[in-house]
Amino acid sequence: QVQLVESGGGLVQAGGSLRLSCARPGGTLSHITMGWFRQTPGKEREFVAAISWSADITYYRDSVKGRFTISRENAKNTVYLQMNSLKPEDTAVYYCARDRLLRGGSMWYATQPNEYDLWGQGTPVTVSS
Repeated sequence: QVQLVESGGGLVQAGGSLRLSCARPGGTLSHITMGWFRQTPGKEREFVAAISWSADITYYRDSVKGRFTISRENAKNTVYLQMNSLKPEDTAVYYCARDRLLRGGSMWYATQPNEYDLWGQGTPVTVSS
């Protein structure tokens, strides 16, 4: 499998913004659900957002709703996470991932890490107060 590659992380002040990108060099990300996760030392990896293959529907964890936006450009095999109004508690390493399955209906998304089968190396995000 070709791994995903995340980029765009960095250090920002609280209230600032970052846009993360996720690509699959030499591969495709079309026609499957994609997700973003984040993790801090000593904590389990947690779900952030998911987007359907057609980009018509999205799902977010409650703590980022209204602040983060997941999007994709299938022609470029790229997924994005626009993060606005960042808070110190958003500090983490952010990972993108590909869903294991083709899902549909009201259960089109997955929120558990073991439901995804392809991951990037992560890009760190630090939000200072």
